[in-house]
Amino acid sequence: RYLSRVEELTATDTEDSALNYGVVVDCGSSGSRVFVYFWPPHNGNPHDLLDIKQMRDRSSRPVVKKIKPGISVAAAAAPEQATPYLRPLLRFAAAHVPAQKHKETPLYILCTAGMRLLPERQQAAILEDLVRNVPLEFDFLFSKSHAEVISGKQEGVYAWIGINFVLGRFDHEDEEDAVVTVALGDQGESLIRKRTVGILDMGGASLQIAYEVPDSGAFSSPRQEEAAKSLLAEFNLGCDVQHTGHVYRVYVNTFLGFGGNFARQRYEELVLNQTYVHNRLPSQQTGLNPETPFLDPCLPVGLEDMVARGGQTLYVRGRGDWPACVELLQPLLAGPNSSQASLAGAYKAPIDFGNSEFYGFSEFFYCTEDVLRLGGHYSASTFTSAAQEYCSQRWEVLTQRFRGGLYSAHADQHRLKYQCFKSAWMYQVLHQGFRFPLDYPSLRTAQLVYDREVQWTLGAILYKTRFLPLRDLRQESIRQAHASWLRLSFVYNHYLFFACILVVVLAIVLYLLRLRRIHRRQLRSAQLTLLWLDKVVVPPVQGNGP
Repeated sequence: RYLSRVEELTATDTEDSALNYGVVVDCGSSGSRVFVYFWPPHNGNPHDLLDIKQMRDRSSRPVVKKIKPGISVAAAAAPEQATPYLRPLLRFAAAHVPAQKHKETPLYILCTAGMRLLPERQQAAILEDLVRNVPLEFDFLFSKSHAEVISGKQEGVYAWIGINFVLGRFDHEDEEDAVVTVALGDQGESLIRKRTVGILDMGGASLQIAYEVPDSGAFSSPRQEEAAKSLLAEFNLGCDVQHTGHVYRVYVNTFLGFGGNFARQRYEELVLNQTYVHNRLPSQQTGLNPETPFLDPCLPVGLEDMVARGGQTLYVRGRGDWPACVELLQPLLAGPNSSQASLAGAYKAPIDFGNSEFYGFSEFFYCTEDVLRLGGHYSASTFTSAAQEYCSQRWEVLTQRFRGGLYSAHADQHRLKYQCFKSAWMYQVLHQGFRFPLDYPSLRTAQLVYDREVQWTLGAILYKTRFLPLRDLRQESIRQAHASWLRLSFVYNHYLFFACILVVVLAIVLYLLRLRRIHRRQLRSAQLTLLWLDKVVVPPVQGNGP
């Protein structure tokens, strides 16, 4: 039903003067990308959002360009290099947006993780250079508020908006079986609308979750309420603040150190420390040499490896015990250190597991699809069986299967080596960390949505341009008022014309009647004259006498 949003594979018609454009620059930690979007005029329904799509060039390819390194590296020491750094991206965007549209095309420069790590003074200097110099070279609609360092919370909200927009979850007027009752304000008001989806995203270093919280609920303590305020975002995607149909309350949390690769590093440090503690006993000398390695339950059977930390080396050999691996990972849910969030103890807004739906991206998809070939609908029992079977295989068998092409084209030696660990970590995060029931039926793991990668920048421009439909709505209102006036004027003129004709006809009739009356009066007068003449006797003429 909603494939049209992502199946726009034809080139964007830049000759269409009615189209609007927007440019978003994602300044990430490893590089920056520019995305160009377009949308037709708003349809006039105040309950509908702008129909924003990614622009495609003449070859029908998405208009996107990436440069390296990140802006935090390129301009940290010299903020005046920020504009020259982004110049190739902005020139690229300017070449694709019609020149006559530049002055009305909003440009947003949004910086993420890399810039967040810089001191605020450096952040401000870089943004100041962009605000001052970008308008000197480009005619885009760009102001101070269009360049900012966004928080992880904002980034999560934008990602949530983008996914739900592409899935059509903001089209409330369409019929949908899956609905949810949403509480509005403190007055006990509520509305029923289409159910949105939550997102789970596990990268290499961090883990993020975002989902709608339909009911504001109650808090067990002031401390919990304070924690919730920093993790809940309430916003209105609609163009009219008076309309509550697009008011959303979303829980967003990012857990640094809980990504797949970082979790593996933490696990190796844990094993290394525990092993050296045990090795203090003469009877527990393991891992010090290849002959007596530490038997790692999180590696495939027979795989040999080394872990080196701080001048210490631990020799390990895989024993492929997936249940033991899952149990061994339990302490890692407490977090990398006391200063960072604990997945087990962090505040998590309640999830109605009986009426919700989630999509798992990145590592959630790689863990289920690359070698297990279970991407898509997630079943805990099926996943557990497949993960155990994989871990229990000897390393030679797995590499033979890999060479035989039995795994996904995206699988590599790194995936084969750490699939056992990462599948166990994903399982722990999902079912122990986030408390998803083992029989939860509504989780899908995916890399693409309708065969397209959905970027958080789509959600960003949807949010940033949410008030633009007001312009089209006003124009539509004026057009309708003008059309109504024309219709009334047309009807009025017709009535006036017929009234004039009627008056003329009546005047003619009255005139004819008057002429007829005058004619009759003259006729009667003539008849009376003749009658009078007939009655007059003329006296005889008498002669004169003799």
